Amino acid sequence: MKKSGPVCLLIAVFLTSCCAAADDLTYVSEFYSKVPQKLSRYSWYGNVRLLLFKVPQDSVFVRWLFTASRGVGAACANTTVTIHIRAGAPPVINPLATQFSENAAFTRAHNFTLMLGSTGPNMTFFNLTNPAVGDWFIAAHLPKDDGKIEPKGLSSSCSYFFQPQMFVRRVIDMPVLEPGVPLQQTVSSPSKPAVLKVFIPVYTAEMTLWLGGCRTGNSTADSCPLVLTLGSAALTRFSPKTVNCSGQAECPARLHSPPWESWVRITVESLNSNLSTSFQITAALTAGCKPKSSGLFGDFLSRFSGVNGTGLFSNATLLVDNATALVQPQADSLLRSAPSGDSCLRSQPVFKEDVDVVSVRFALINGPNISISSQAPTLISLNLNSGADSGGTLVLDLRLNQTSLTHENATVLVCVNAGSPVLRLNESQSCTTAFSQGYSLRMNGTSPEAALHIPFPETAVWYLTLHTVCPADASACGKVSGTVLTSSVLSACVNDCGTYGECRLLRSYGYLYAACTCKAGQRGWSCSDAREAQSYARQMLAALLLTLSNLMFIPPIVVAVYRYHIVEASVYLFTMFFSTFYHACDQPGITVMCIMDYDTLQYCDFLGSVSSIWVTILCMARIKDVFKYMLFILGTLVIAMSMQLDRRGMWNMLGPCLCAGIAMLAAWVYRCVRRRQCYPTTWKRWLFFLLPGIVSAVIGISLYVFAQTDENYLYTHSAWHMLVASSVVFLLPPREKHKKPWGWSQEAICGYQICKNEQEELYTVP
Repeated sequence: MKKSGPVCLLIAVFLTSCCAAADDLTYVSEFYSKVPQKLSRYSWYGNVRLLLFKVPQDSVFVRWLFTASRGVGAACANTTVTIHIRAGAPPVINPLATQFSENAAFTRAHNFTLMLGSTGPNMTFFNLTNPAVGDWFIAAHLPKDDGKIEPKGLSSSCSYFFQPQMFVRRVIDMPVLEPGVPLQQTVSSPSKPAVLKVFIPVYTAEMTLWLGGCRTGNSTADSCPLVLTLGSAALTRFSPKTVNCSGQAECPARLHSPPWESWVRITVESLNSNLSTSFQITAALTAGCKPKSSGLFGDFLSRFSGVNGTGLFSNATLLVDNATALVQPQADSLLRSAPSGDSCLRSQPVFKEDVDVVSVRFALINGPNISISSQAPTLISLNLNSGADSGGTLVLDLRLNQTSLTHENATVLVCVNAGSPVLRLNESQSCTTAFSQGYSLRMNGTSPEAALHIPFPETAVWYLTLHTVCPADASACGKVSGTVLTSSVLSACVNDCGTYGECRLLRSYGYLYAACTCKAGQRGWSCSDAREAQSYARQMLAALLLTLSNLMFIPPIVVAVYRYHIVEASVYLFTMFFSTFYHACDQPGITVMCIMDYDTLQYCDFLGSVSSIWVTILCMARIKDVFKYMLFILGTLVIAMSMQLDRRGMWNMLGPCLCAGIAMLAAWVYRCVRRRQCYPTTWKRWLFFLLPGIVSAVIGISLYVFAQTDENYLYTHSAWHMLVASSVVFLLPPREKHKKPWGWSQEAICGYQICKNEQEELYTVP
């Protein structure tokens, strides 16, 4: 019932503002929603709430409703919620203004902010006409994390929530424009546009549209009062191409390098609000470069057999020769093809191997070395059409064999594009296709290596186009060739986030993606920003302070043994040992030493710390040994259980402190009432032992709970170690009066009762 308000609001606003249905098109509406997500302050990508929506095929309008809300209470301050939107892959964001690696290349996502104040939830609409179909990712987060470390359950934090909802309007009978076949259409008003789609096959270099034969009402018009829009909106800097046909009897529109194997949306809107306009539209596709066909299997059988050595499909080889003539592609009749063959384009077959989650390796079947030429570009396709492929980083490494280059001044140009390649390269041309801007690389004799890292590549087929060109002032350059060593992988994280980072696999519903969490002051997408990195000296200082500060438990151990508190001394020794080696293993940099599993060390450290507090307070109660040791064992078992349930919960420490404190106060009050005097009885015990011990413990706990941050952790936590250990020295009660130092009584030294009275004879000699 909580979602009924936003849902009804979204539907009502949509019905009153969305375009009405055209006479010859059937529109349907679909609604999608996600449950409210709790937001976190941003310190790395794992704090982002990533949500995935799928825009259906033939959608012409989409409206998102973003609702941000907060809890109630004094801790809920005004804040902002940042929202990022991207089509095809998760958005690459940089709220901390860190530096990316020099080889990183990406397109920034569209983003905006919502203000959260005391007036209640903030709801914002986001409309998009002719959206790109497929996956749309929405990421939301709060401002930068302040780095404060607070025990779980103690901080008075406020909860902030974010809920996205999507309403889609799509056409279920969208007309298909066949290449070379004119199609008659009519638009009656700007609110009733004509919507069509045309399919772009592989190797299409250009699509041309002709719009003409316009008739307004019942008369022929000298010009077409229409606006022609090609493509879909993906919120990149390349918006759909728009052509105003006013004043033109024939209105042409061209798209260079349209996206292959996909539908291109065509929208025609009228400029007349009261008159209907009919028109005729025709499409033509031009194939600029197309490799030579070699039949159904061609040389695939020999190549595949060379890869795995098994001769797969060997039983079908007898059918190849007879079937080759029957299976030649018939789509050539739809394309006005340029000369085909190796003189136009060299296509390299690629082997795709799934290595792990969000990890793929691409290998050229003919080997990693590819031949390049100045006469024809070389094309490599990398299929990232799987939904999980967009959650990693596409890593490309190229190295030119300088000795193979036939002209020393030649340059190898490389274009990396998604959806469709750039089939012709020169020195002045950028890697631009119809609806996107690709990434360009270059290699030559002085700079033979090139690398490109694309975080979160969009779901599509990616193309590498390599071409050798000569400098403009070179004379008699002629044919230039060479070889390039290529390496293409989809990695979860680049170089596993380096020395000072950790690659973590994240999940949003069923979608998997990866991100780096950095340490030791390193920042950035792949932990490569070292502007605030900790030096080796500071890392060593942190390791020494956090480990050697545990040596302050040696005085409590000595005092406990001297006063005959052997069990307590054993607990302090356990705590000192595991706290020392836990912090030696918990270091963020390279000064790390782990004697056993990290999780085991952490568990033992937390267990020892709370158990030390438990036994110390019970020891101060001075109850009978049988009850004391029973409570020692029972309390330690309960603490061990609670540590397994929630290791960082504040009640793991607060609960034992309260229980042991109540037991100690009850024992002290009982002694006060029975003896009719204050307990402990001497003012020296209060002034020189209890008061310093309590002050030291309170200061240490205050530092642990309220003062720790990421920046001062090595100082405050080391001070916590020393203050708590020193408080134990003051708070441990003195030994029993009938026990000598180190706990050795006369009975224990002699070992027999006859030593009490040397004159007493136990046996009588007959």
